[in-house]
Amino acid sequence: MIITKTSLFTKEEIEKLKETFGVYIKTVIDVQQKICSAGCQLHSDSEKILLEQGSNQTDLWGGGVDLETKTIETKALINIRPRQNNNSNEILDQKIRLRFEELLRFFFDTII
Repeated sequence: MIITKTSLFTKEEIEKLKETFGVYIKTVIDVQQKICSAGCQLHSDSEKILLEQGSNQTDLWGGGVDLETKTIETKALINIRPRQNNNSNEILDQKIRLRFEELLRFFFDTII
């Protein structure tokens, strides 16, 4: 189940998001508009939803959260963007990575 929103995820929503991978939730965040799409099987699924809702490709970054270890991951295939000097699946730009992590902590405040 994919849930896309601008406010923090409730405990009930997190339980639904866990249906895909159990303790790991994949996320894509629009770092400008502060929108999170979570629970996707592929990051590109959430990316598509956000693009359809008007997000700009350059503002979308993928990663996830491990609910067991409470760690944030900033890796996703959609992050590979040579035009934005991001030649890795990891978010290389420290400013963008910190913004992504900050927003992920906001959206999942009830667990991390």
